[in-house]
Amino acid sequence: FFFFFFFQAEDGIRDAQESRGLGDVYKRQSIDIGAYYKGFHGDNAATFACGKIEKEAQDLLKITEESLYEGIKKAVNGGRIGDIGETIQRYTGERSYSVVRDFVGHGVGAQLHEEPSVPNFGISGRGVRLLPGMTIAIEPMINMGTGEVKVLSDKWTTVTLDKKLSAHFEHTVAITKEGEPIILTDPN
Repeated sequence: FFFFFFFQAEDGIRDAQESRGLGDVYKRQSIDIGAYYKGFHGDNAATFACGKIEKEAQDLLKITEESLYEGIKKAVNGGRIGDIGETIQRYTGERSYSVVRDFVGHGVGAQLHEEPSVPNFGISGRGVRLLPGMTIAIEPMINMGTGEVKVLSDKWTTVTLDKKLSAHFEHTVAITKEGEPIILTDPN
């Protein structure tokens, strides 16, 4: 079982005939893919640049992906959900980007979306305590302008209210007893 979620900063899911070229269709689009195997779910996402994109878009993709890995560093035994969110929010905010608050990460396991919620904002030292064996999806959605978004009439495509660029990256990680978390959706 697989599903796709398209989070686009400006135009929504577009027909290829409307495109001015490959870069036009995909330069601001993320693909969120979930998999179900032997009773368990995995969830990951990435925003792809196809064709030539502006430097500001390249920077947004870079910072958003870096914020994911900064958040993952905080997914350790005894840590708190707020440690992850505060790290992502601080990392992106210091670079003048905004965190989308309407969509958050989540627990992952027998169900695709489980508790706890894993927001990309928060206060360090607060929230659910992270314990060995927990699996969570950390998924920063970062905007160039306001963090506000809306879901379009297709009830699927999400756009930024100010029509500025957005990026989305996600991994499912497992909390370990000691040391770094395991990135379960890393192909390496």
